[in-house]
Amino acid sequence: MSTTQRRALTLASVPLSIALLASCAAAPSAPSTPDPSPAPTQGEAPASVEVAASRIAVTVPGGIAVLDAASLEPVSELELDGFLRLHAAGDDRSILVTAPGGFRVLDTGVEIAAHGDHEHFHAVEPTLGDIAFPAEHPGHVTVHAGTTALFDDGTGEIVTFDSDSLLDGAEQRRETSVPDAHHGVAVRLETGGLVTTEGTEEARSTVVLRSGAGDELARTDACPGVHGEAVAADDAVLLGCEDGVVVLQDGAFTHIAAPDAYGRIGNVRGHGDSTVVLGDYKGERDAELERPTRVSLIDTATAELRLVELGTSYSFRSLARGPHGEALVLGTDGAVHVIDPATGAVTQRVQVVEPWEEPLDWQQPRPTLVASDHTLYVTDPATQRVLALDAHSLAVTAETTLDGAPNELTAAR
Repeated sequence: MSTTQRRALTLASVPLSIALLASCAAAPSAPSTPDPSPAPTQGEAPASVEVAASRIAVTVPGGIAVLDAASLEPVSELELDGFLRLHAAGDDRSILVTAPGGFRVLDTGVEIAAHGDHEHFHAVEPTLGDIAFPAEHPGHVTVHAGTTALFDDGTGEIVTFDSDSLLDGAEQRRETSVPDAHHGVAVRLETGGLVTTEGTEEARSTVVLRSGAGDELARTDACPGVHGEAVAADDAVLLGCEDGVVVLQDGAFTHIAAPDAYGRIGNVRGHGDSTVVLGDYKGERDAELERPTRVSLIDTATAELRLVELGTSYSFRSLARGPHGEALVLGTDGAVHVIDPATGAVTQRVQVVEPWEEPLDWQQPRPTLVASDHTLYVTDPATQRVLALDAHSLAVTAETTLDGAPNELTAAR
């Protein structure tokens, strides 16, 4: 994409930025996603066209590329400096971008309308707003029970809002905070309760459950190095620790110990139809960069923690869950490994990219695996490609080559 095109796309994002920021003053406004030719008159929504699928976003040097989710055809490229992270916002359309200064909203431009046993997709041009949620050090984004929660690692402040209200200019924000700033996370529950971590920049080992009114209901201090969260079936919330995990279920915390004195689980993936959570597993406390070959399967219903040897290492961007709860791992051998979460058996192993090595710097690109509905997406920085795979057969259904190495990738739905 030319520099002129990129500038045009960036300038086109200004109306959405204004609409999002105006929502803070509780003045509802319709989302503005301008069609550059012809420009809509004030108050007029841009014309949309029917497309075949939703969209995904991937970070590239200098910005974000937006791609058609089915064909991977490039839709637009939006310029943005700095190290960027991408998170689905929870409304099946927007993506939250953690960037210097806070969380920005990327409207992929696709509205999904259910129609009997199928869906229709109506699209306008993607737009990237300015800072909608200021944060000193924007961190984790979680989506659960129709609520999106944002955590500011620099202040310990938490913002939650109804996921579906993000673009309608009327999101009801709820703000709270934890006592000290740290690398933390928050999850809003079906009951309205809020799960948060507590700690400091030096150490963190506490997880707290509070009611919707802010009253403390349960607490555990038995999760050293708490990091990563996932929600399993029956609204069970799991958080990783340096010696296993803690699980919140039915208002109480349970610690599930790792088989080793140091067994760090810090990146986890849940599925709403499965009681089993997929996690990483590291056993070398002092390693500069451990390249583990085992993953963990934690059953939140039985409190069983099982380790599975893959015979290959992986990274924190290698874990995903398939449409039926399959545990998926993208190994450094270049293959996608499919694990039965109930038995721990590896049922499929399909080569997708060439073998690779995890870089020492966690911000550097490495092959990434993302699952969305019945499609898997894999990035291949070495060849600057993005691949789409059928989640059942693991056959490649589409691919595209970008102008730079892809880094983070997220689907809007």
